[in-house]
Amino acid sequence: MTYVQGFVIPAGQNNRQAYHDMAAKAAPVFADYGAQRIVEAWGDDVPDGKQTDMKRAVQAEPDEQIVYSWVFWPDKATCDAASAKMMTDERMKPDGTPIPFDMQRMIYAGFDTVLDIGSGGGFGYVDGMVAPVPTSAKDDYIAHARMAAGIFKELGATRLVENWGTDVPDGKVTDFKRAVAATPEETVVFSWIEWPDKPTRDAGMAAMMDDPRMRDTPMPFDGKRMIFGGFVPILDTDA
Repeated sequence: MTYVQGFVIPAGQNNRQAYHDMAAKAAPVFADYGAQRIVEAWGDDVPDGKQTDMKRAVQAEPDEQIVYSWVFWPDKATCDAASAKMMTDERMKPDGTPIPFDMQRMIYAGFDTVLDIGSGGGFGYVDGMVAPVPTSAKDDYIAHARMAAGIFKELGATRLVENWGTDVPDGKVTDFKRAVAATPEETVVFSWIEWPDKPTRDAGMAAMMDDPRMRDTPMPFDGKRMIFGGFVPILDTDA
């Protein structure tokens, strides 16, 4: 089963190039240890929420932007082994260049991919989401996501990926559970929708809101606590 490391990161608005350069330097190291794909996406349409949102998830400052990022691994064992090896890899040691984000507020976790529908090729825009799902409703959630994926593809999306939390640590300052106010009976889900470009995404999302198949189908989770945003990819090792 494919394993995904998911990240939500607060980075300075003026640090986009520095963030890209840092990620581009680290990507070959991840690949050497078995990572299959690395994607870094820069916030473009990240709304404020009434209860939860991406910005509050990482306590973002007004001059910071949200980065939504993931790493594909063939399995959790490969990821765990790589993490241990990278701790001592000379290429990952600090070189004096300032880190362009606050690591203490970054949230990260490990997820099993439970649904992956679409081409999997390059994309020009992505909607990223994190949601709390009742652990007992896993099958219902996957079925709902599969139904939604078919509609999104009709509306121009190229891929939808759903990942079920399996290693979601508690953090000292921030973490995925607090980001969506998850209860002990819930599991955190990390998912995204890939689009060819933003205009296709905007039209597709508008149409989705009016689609009776979505309006008339109850969501098997609390959508009010889901956090989400639109992002532009700035690094994709498959592109």
